Amino acid sequence: MINEQQQEQASLYVLGALTSAEASAFEAEVRASDELRDLVRSLQRTTGLLAMASPAVAPPRDLREKVLRRIDSAGAPATATGASESRMLAGLRFLTANDQGGWKQLPVPGAWIKLLSLERERGYAVLLGKLEPGVRYPAHLNVGPEDIYILTGDLHVSGRRLARAIFITRMPARSMK
Repeated sequence: MINEQQQEQASLYVLGALTSAEASAFEAEVRASDELRDLVRSLQRTTGLLAMASPAVAPPRDLREKVLRRIDSAGAPATATGASESRMLAGLRFLTANDQGGWKQLPVPGAWIKLLSLERERGYAVLLGKLEPGVRYPAHLNVGPEDIYILTGDLHVSGRRLARAIFITRMPARSMK
């Protein structure tokens, strides 16, 4: 039986409002309880549906430039020798599979992205994403095309199970579940 504290923790966990230590402790409880895991999944689905039901709001005009300036100010990642990769070989950037830097947590616990490249003039970015096992990303609409390459695990989209497959959309994707 799920107690009131676990219900509260589940709600805060889904909203990403727990500290790292609290989230780790709660995840251990979730792994040990099918009932708690079902509650978290239900709350994640509900949160996604609420987000989809909200009216679209255009961001402030200067937000895009502000975000791009912030990305630029982050600078190029350092190599093992400490030298900027862009200074080593102009025009080339090397990313290794075991590079753990650059990952940004999304609002959904267990969902992460990493910016690989950005072409400002085209409004085009290449991102690497990862979901921890069991994470359910809320249904959403994509403004533009999205390419997904599944390296490990399964992805469920519109009732279809994709495993070690490539799912490519060339037009704004519909609601993804």
